[in-house]
Amino acid sequence: MTTRGKIVLGVIFFALAYFGINKLVASNRFFKKADTQSVLLSSIELPASASGNRATLVVPLAPLPGTAPAENGTAVVWEVMAWNSQMAGMLANGGPRTTQGSALAANGVDMQIVRQDDVSKMQADLVKNALDLQSNPNTPGLIVSIMGDGLPAFSAVQSQLEKAGTQLQIIPYSVGKSFGEDKLMGPKEWLENPKAALGKTIACYLRDGDQNIALKWCADNGLKVNPDETTYDPEAVNFMAASDFLVAAEKYITGKPESRQKVVSGHSTGVSVDVAADAVATWTPGDVNIAKQKGGLVNIVSTKDYSNQMPNIMVTTKRWYDAHQKAVKGMITAFAVAGDQVKSHPEALQRAADVSAQVYADQDKPAAYWLKYYKGTSEADRTGNVVELGGSKAFNFSDNLTLFGLDNGGTNIYAAVYKTFGDVQSRLYPKELPTYVPLANMLDLTLLKQLQAQYKGKTLAPAETQHFTADDEIRRSVSKRAWNIEFNTGQSTFTPAAQRELSQLFDDLVVAGRLKVAVHGYTDNTGLPAANQQLSEARAEAVAHWLEAKSASAFPAGRVQVYAHGAAEPVATNATEAGKAQNRRVEVVLGN
Repeated sequence: MTTRGKIVLGVIFFALAYFGINKLVASNRFFKKADTQSVLLSSIELPASASGNRATLVVPLAPLPGTAPAENGTAVVWEVMAWNSQMAGMLANGGPRTTQGSALAANGVDMQIVRQDDVSKMQADLVKNALDLQSNPNTPGLIVSIMGDGLPAFSAVQSQLEKAGTQLQIIPYSVGKSFGEDKLMGPKEWLENPKAALGKTIACYLRDGDQNIALKWCADNGLKVNPDETTYDPEAVNFMAASDFLVAAEKYITGKPESRQKVVSGHSTGVSVDVAADAVATWTPGDVNIAKQKGGLVNIVSTKDYSNQMPNIMVTTKRWYDAHQKAVKGMITAFAVAGDQVKSHPEALQRAADVSAQVYADQDKPAAYWLKYYKGTSEADRTGNVVELGGSKAFNFSDNLTLFGLDNGGTNIYAAVYKTFGDVQSRLYPKELPTYVPLANMLDLTLLKQLQAQYKGKTLAPAETQHFTADDEIRRSVSKRAWNIEFNTGQSTFTPAAQRELSQLFDDLVVAGRLKVAVHGYTDNTGLPAANQQLSEARAEAVAHWLEAKSASAFPAGRVQVYAHGAAEPVATNATEAGKAQNRRVEVVLGN
């Protein structure tokens, strides 16, 4: 067998092994799973959007693209899921194939957009394209779009690409993000009492963005999670594996139970229980299907709250990327122009929706469907509950400078998102994801910086920013968690050990960029009440100041609020040193 043939077989084996092993294990016919301990995750936070005072700029409406194929320029295929974050890309292309008068045609790119909802197929296609390019450099390139927080798991394909003599490369530009569309839907009682989720089961596509939403919510609320989707832990949040986001919704709608072995503290009890999906992590049209076909679930948390979690990240191979720098820069330019148009003009957004309907090719979902759920809407489900459905946003050039930390020395939001969820998935699933590719090995911002320098001094449409009002209290709490941040005795200064906890808190809060942060300070009962009240305030203030000093863009004025409670509300007895240590704490509440 030739070397090429061996690599192709390796790709097929890799895809089957990586994405199919859970089904084999669940069958219990070939493997007997070892006992798995449920995990209490550290809090998972996402980067906050930068804030700034830019004047509102109206971008003139450009001529809409034509409908005739351009059939000229650097050929490339763009594989996409049915995801509304791609509206700017749809407009830039003018149709499923680049059309005359489109922004991509004007920048020398001939793109074919293809729907592909299967992540493992995307990975296999990238490896095949790398091999085809190796034998024929004129082969059209391949770019695939995935959820940004899902890239660490996706990067497992790197080993196969290396055998083909190349590696993953990120296009340094995002066309948009999920903004409410991806969500955790669950029983209404979870909103007021997150602990009601213990012993319940969430259906989702594992090790991807939707599960990440659920994992982050669990971590933020101090809930254990059971990473073994073949067992049931009554003291943890459990997961039910689905082959894709629509199947996840279907598992709740049908209510079909699965037989699980009950575990306690990671050990099997020998008891079998039937487990059905109590909640779902999904995205449009999964959320719409749930609301219309069964109902009974509300939005617990979504990417409207974790507003920086899920940018649309495009990846290709370094082999194609290095050989087509001019085309990549042309793509970025075209997407930036289209992003301004989609954000500014209903006519441009309508055209983007028309192209989306053609690409996604669902007979029952015309352009009006994708347009409606791009904007997001509230509708009554079959039980009469009003739920929020859909919601995505297009990015322009300024949004990308903010996303990658190039805007006035801002925080690299995507770097924090990537590391946060890479660490979580690697910890929960060490066999499936023992490690992941460092972002620096895939992301080169040179082309984006070149365009930034090229447009320096020129008027650019501003990035969307989140503004906070200092006096506004949190009315809807999303999460509450105590942090073990160590202070020097009787002081509000941090010990060296506190820096690690603070750094994790920072990364966590960067993800939830749209949520306000309330820092609550507490002490034990040692000393006078007045002194304890003052000390608790000083310590909470110290945490707030540390966050704001580390990144003014992630923590703009008004985002962080401080509250002091002194020795009130102890969580343990003050009669022991261990109890006192628990009472000397900082609690962080996220909400809006």
